Amino acid sequence: MRFPVTLRAQLLILQALIITVVVLITGVTATVIQSQAIREAHKVRMVGVASSIANLPAVTDAFGTAHPEQAIQPIAELIRSASDVTYVVVTDAEGIRYSHPNPERIGERVSTDPSIPLSGERFVGTEEGTLGVSWRVKVPIYDGDRIIGTTSVGVLETELREDLYDSMPALLAWLIGAGLVGTVGAYITSQLIWRRIHHQEPEQIAALLTQRDALLHNIGEGLIAVDTHGTVTLVNDEAIRLLELDEQVLGQPARQVLAEQVCRLLDAGNTAEGLILVGERVLLAKASDGIVDGRRIGSILVLRDRTELRRILRDLSGAKDLTEALRAQAHEFSNRLHVLSGMLHLGQVDAAKQQLQRFTASTSHGTETLPSLVAHPGVQALLLAKGAICREQDITLVMDIQLISPLGGALADDVVTVLGNLLDNAMESTGFHGRIEVLISQDHTQLHLEVHDDGPGFAGQIAARATQLGVSTKTADGKQARGIGLALVTRIVQRHGGALDISTSELGGAAVSVDLPHPQATQGKDEAQ
Repeated sequence: MRFPVTLRAQLLILQALIITVVVLITGVTATVIQSQAIREAHKVRMVGVASSIANLPAVTDAFGTAHPEQAIQPIAELIRSASDVTYVVVTDAEGIRYSHPNPERIGERVSTDPSIPLSGERFVGTEEGTLGVSWRVKVPIYDGDRIIGTTSVGVLETELREDLYDSMPALLAWLIGAGLVGTVGAYITSQLIWRRIHHQEPEQIAALLTQRDALLHNIGEGLIAVDTHGTVTLVNDEAIRLLELDEQVLGQPARQVLAEQVCRLLDAGNTAEGLILVGERVLLAKASDGIVDGRRIGSILVLRDRTELRRILRDLSGAKDLTEALRAQAHEFSNRLHVLSGMLHLGQVDAAKQQLQRFTASTSHGTETLPSLVAHPGVQALLLAKGAICREQDITLVMDIQLISPLGGALADDVVTVLGNLLDNAMESTGFHGRIEVLISQDHTQLHLEVHDDGPGFAGQIAARATQLGVSTKTADGKQARGIGLALVTRIVQRHGGALDISTSELGGAAVSVDLPHPQATQGKDEAQ
């Protein structure tokens, strides 16, 4: 049965192997260095001993006697014992020994080549002599300028090894101590890493990352994360789509790749939220602080697309307003029927006929030609609903529609958005008993829309910023976001390559005019170019 090795065990084993290799290499290196240090120390001592013997007057004077060994042997043995070397051998120019640790070897020729010291050079090296393999030094003995002999001082290799072995216990103790300390450190390190990754194994971490990526890139909300330095560390597919970003935004400074309003929300910190207009898309953005182990590591922005929700709410609001207006008209119609019934009951037939004619004229005025002029059902429904609401609120709505062809197609969808926002702004601005004038005209190249009201209009610097997101002359009531309508109209006009103008109306309020080129005219212009 195979038992999986945990990450902690793998880290501990790997670090232990590294420590073992390092300790072994260190031990071998230290041993070599120690061996060289021992040889160098013996070399210095042997050179000193050999040079001192070669310069002793008693030794050089003994060369002129009949039996030099009688004077030289006691001096060499005394110096050998005092200097802790294996041997001190003095020879003449022919290589005949005058001293040796074994007296029986005196008078014999040396077993090694004495030519180097006899040539005036100093020899240092390892050679095998009568006592064994030794580390030795040979120097010449001078009588004036003439070489009369040599001095050889050496230490057996076995003694050098014994000196090295004597130093090994301390070295081994240090190496074992270093290994134990390293192993304990490796164990502590593996424990710290294991805790930092929340007791997870690599397979579990890989699975979590895979699941996280699948979750982040498939949810219906956009996510953007930046660190404390303002660098983008996470962005999912939905955020790229909603903000129309380049896919290469990871690792880039947020202020270089994200819109100013997005950066402003990220900088605002925890629980900051607001609306963002990207193109013609309305996004709800909410920022929060990224907290890990009680420490802030950055900011996270959640994006929700409210474009479709806004359209549905707008349609629902229009349907609700239209229902309320129809309910009021039904109530008013019921009252009128009661009036007619009373007149007929009193026998006032002529008066009842006149009253019925006035009722019929007032209910049909301004609506009988609308379906024939506007082919698009959305535009029809919008104008009918706004007309009913205006009548309910006692707002005079005057519509001047001058079309050379029925309004329909893709352009009409944008007309619904533009007219809906402009009429909503005008109705909120003018209030009860106000007046709104709508002009829809058309030629062969463009569609012209104008909405005038008798409200307060745009005062001061508001007019110059009225098309910016969040700028409004009305106070937010908590039920709907302000400052979106004109900004959205501006994006639509820019997409069509049209024109938007805000001025003061002859009615005293605001006048907003929009020119939208026909798609056929724009296409023909592009082809001509």
